[in-house]
Amino acid sequence: MKFATPLVLLVLTAAASPPGNTFLADMTTAMERMHHGMMRPASGDPDRDFAEMMIVHHEGAIDMAKIQLQYGKNEQLRRLAQGIIVEQQQEIATMKRILDEHKASH
Repeated sequence: MKFATPLVLLVLTAAASPPGNTFLADMTTAMERMHHGMMRPASGDPDRDFAEMMIVHHEGAIDMAKIQLQYGKNEQLRRLAQGIIVEQQQEIATMKRILDEHKASH
């Protein structure tokens, strides 16, 4: 599990942080939700599996970008987070459309 190490580090950091550090708690929750969603059983269709896992991954990126906007102060990072939200939403819409077309053709 390649995701385990960064996730464990984030959880440990959040646990060791001072009370009230909701940024790390929110970020940990977002990452756990994303990683859990990506660990689904494979369907046997690489295209479907890729798109479904990437949708969850992109949703996680959007969640994390929203957390940055909620807590972050750096204008460059805030603009980057806003761009991530827009771009990832567009890519999610594209992947969902492709999945719908893929399902219809099978």
